[in-house]
Order: sequence, then structure tokens, then C-alpha cells
Amino acid sequence: MNRNALLFGFVALLYIITGFVQSWNTALAIFNMGLISAIMALGVNIQWGYAGLFNVGIMGFVALGGLATVLVSMPPVAEAWAAGGLRMLGALALGAATITAGVVAYKRLPLGRVRSLGVIAIFVVGFVLYRVLFDPARDAIEAINPASTGYLGGMNLTILLAWPIGGLIAAGAAWLIGKTALGLRSDYLAIATLGIAEIVIAVLKNEDWLARGVKNVVGLPRPVPYEVDLQQSTDFVARATWLGFDPATASSLWVKLLYAGLFAAVLLALIWLSQLALNSPWGRMMRAIRDNEVAAEAMGKNVTRRHLQIFVIGSAICGMAGAMMTTLDGQLTPGTYQPLRFTFLIWVMVIVGGSGNNWGSVLGGFLIWWLWIQVEPIGGAIMSLITYPMPDGSGLKAHLLDSVQHIRLLTMGVVLLLVLRFSPRGLIPER
Repeated sequence: MNRNALLFGFVALLYIITGFVQSWNTALAIFNMGLISAIMALGVNIQWGYAGLFNVGIMGFVALGGLATVLVSMPPVAEAWAAGGLRMLGALALGAATITAGVVAYKRLPLGRVRSLGVIAIFVVGFVLYRVLFDPARDAIEAINPASTGYLGGMNLTILLAWPIGGLIAAGAAWLIGKTALGLRSDYLAIATLGIAEIVIAVLKNEDWLARGVKNVVGLPRPVPYEVDLQQSTDFVARATWLGFDPATASSLWVKLLYAGLFAAVLLALIWLSQLALNSPWGRMMRAIRDNEVAAEAMGKNVTRRHLQIFVIGSAICGMAGAMMTTLDGQLTPGTYQPLRFTFLIWVMVIVGGSGNNWGSVLGGFLIWWLWIQVEPIGGAIMSLITYPMPDGSGLKAHLLDSVQHIRLLTMGVVLLLVLRFSPRGLIPER
């Protein structure tokens, strides 16, 4: 326990040093994203550490959480709804009904040519009718002031509701994916989840009627005040001046602290619930399934159902983290959902922190995110010092300085190798 406290203290010291050496604005900005990264790592740890599910589609669930912020908090575009909103809803309902009818027909019709032809006919006819409704509705919606809207908008509710709703949307998608993919072997499951994540991102980028695609949705509502509003408040300016801060710096720090409080409350609640689940009979059952599925099945456990359950729970947490991150950014930018950031990096956090241990995943989230942000400026300073004696115009000097941009990937690889070599179960291993 003392070792764990020292590890958390060391990571906290890194953030404190950042505040003193660079600025507290920088330290708090890294800390806020560290909180969100820790939540994502917690979701992946529940899937991998509890049940051994290798999910590399994290990016898709994070993106669905980001989409939830638009659907929940942005005001509806009345002109777009009048132009094609109802037709779009009808098209989506028809598409869902077609899939449902095809599945029902496949299950109920007798095996043979009749079933094959019936299912094909349902999907062909349904697809044609779907496109007849969908295409005109999409064109009509996207034609409404495409420079600033061109989409249906949202429900104009408080953005804090988007966090649990983002988790629910991601959970629904995980249920659909799990019903088809969880019967696969672990490596095939990884391929399937990665492919589905890429499909989700492709939809977000190309369906402008949904969330403006690559044109992005900006100006999302915030759960905290705007810095400009604080700077115009007489009371806030007076308190900032009394504390020795200029109003601009004080407003930025206060907003980041409010975000940190919201994110920390969510993280602590999730850790508490995760620890309760881990130490319950359900948690022991999940670990037994992870360690030996055959023995668990012999004891009467429904392994597939439990895998689906844990897959949905972990994906919901990732979706909630995605909604929180989009709230912090203030905009939905589908082009930023890259596998490197939302898959590889989160897995490094889980492995380095200690898979199967909730506190280890949280530690890995804070540590790896700090390294991801800070190693490039630190590496640049070190490389500048190393190359200082070299003459200007030297090809070697230019090459070394240009290579600094790749130091992030090098650092992540080195950290991962060191941890796997000297602490293969992570910094805080599972008990």
C-alpha cells in the first residue's frame, strides 16, 4: 500500500512541477485530460482486466460519446427539421425495421432456399425503400445553411445530461456489436471491434445531416462559466486582484478547476462502483471466467452472457469519457478520433498501470498522459542542449532536431518495454 501511495505521489509531483516550471494553466489542462484518460483506462480495464476481452474499438465508443453531446445539448435547427426531419426519422425507422424483419425471417423460416430468398428479398426491398426516403431527406437537411448548420441539431438540454446519455449510446452499440462479435476468438474479436470503430468514425465524418461531418460542430454549451463572463464580473475581478492574479489568468484557472471538480467526481464514483463490483461475487465470477472459461462453464456459468455484460459496461464508461472530452474541447471534431490516441495510448495506460487493478489503470492514465504531452518539449530541450556545440547548418544537427517530433512514440515504446521487463503485471498489479 505504501508503494502505491508513493507511485501516486510521484505522479502528483510531476503535475506540480509542471505548474511551477511552465504554468498552472498548463498543469491543469494536462490534469483534466488525465482525469478523462483515467476514466477511459478504467473502462478498458473492466473489459480486459476483469474478463480478458481484447477490445481495440475504443475509438468508436469514445466518438459515440462525443456525438451524444451534440444530440443532447445543441439547439434544434428548425428549418432543417421542417425540410426533411420527419422523412429522415421515417427512413431510419424503416432501416431498423428492415434489419429486424430480416433477422426474424432468418430465425423462423425453415432452412433451405425459401429462407435464403426470403431474407434476400426483405433486405433488397427494404434497402430500396430506405434510400427512397433517406436520400431526399439528407439532401434537404444539408442544404439548409451548410456554412453554419446543415444538420438537424440536438435537443437543447443541459450538456451534463450528455455524459450519461453518451454512456447509454455507447452501451447500446456495444450490445449490438457483442451479440455478433463476442463469439469470436480473441484475435478475431480485436479485428471486428477495430473495424466497427472505423465504421463509426466514417459515418461521423461523412453524414453531415447528423453532426456536420468534417465541418465540425463548434460552440457546444459548457457546464462551467466562460472566461470572458468571469472577467466582466466585478466580484470575480475583485477576488482575483486580492489574491494577486490578473483577471485573465484567474478566470482560466477557475474554469479549469471547475472542470477538474466535475471530472474528478465522475472518476471517484466510477472507481467506487468498480471496486464494489470487483470485490463482489460477480467480480470473482468474472475473474474465474477470465482465467478458465471451460471450468466456469462446467460450473454452470453462462460465459457468453457475462462477456456481453462486461463488454457493455466497459464500453459505456468509454462513451461517457468521450462525452466529457468533447465537453472540455467545446467542439465535436471527428477528424481527431485517431486510433493512435484512443486505442494504443489507452492500452498502454492499462498495461503500464496494471491490468485487473482499477487503481493501477487510474495511475497509468495520469502518468502516460503526462508523458504523452510533456516528453516532446522536454526532448526538444534536451536535444537542443546536446546539439548546441554543433555548428549551424550541420546536417546531423538538423536531423537530430527534426527527430524530436517522433520522441512521443519512442518514449511510449520504451516505457512499455521497461514495465513489461521489470514489472510485467504493471506498476500496481492485480492482487
